[in-house]
Amino acid sequence: MQERQPLEQPGKTVSASAVELATLVEVADTNPMGNIHGGVIMKLADQAAAAAAIRHSGRICVTASIDQLDFRNAVHVGDMVVLKASLHYAHRSSMEVGVRIESEKLQTGERKHVASATMIFVALDDNCKPVSVPKIIPQTAEEERRYARAEEHYRSRAAKREREKAAGTTPRS
Repeated sequence: MQERQPLEQPGKTVSASAVELATLVEVADTNPMGNIHGGVIMKLADQAAAAAAIRHSGRICVTASIDQLDFRNAVHVGDMVVLKASLHYAHRSSMEVGVRIESEKLQTGERKHVASATMIFVALDDNCKPVSVPKIIPQTAEEERRYARAEEHYRSRAAKREREKAAGTTPRS
């Protein structure tokens, strides 16, 4: 039996689904220079963003795309990696999630901005079909700014998909 979805779900605040994850960098996570592998950062960012998307939607969510991942500083063995994920925008079934990644030297408490990521997730129902998600309710000026920028990103991605579809060059064809 197919699951019925309400026409309009109530919104949720950004803080209601925000996630903070932390993990210690071990030797197995690093390259020969003792710096964390970029792929480990990518995996951690994906996990943090997925947790925020699942918390927001109340559904299993899958990564649709990584729109951006910019590295700024190295992370070393023994540092703590702290990931802060929060939703910027939600459309019908998709959500843009931002992740800020920091390193912390545990002995001193010094923190550095390591990377920032923007990822898109889609919420799925029990039959693995896209399902509607609550809207975002921005509460601060910064959340409003992120929301507006993410809405522009959504429109840009949608226009690109339409152009690719019209040209017959969709990535999945």
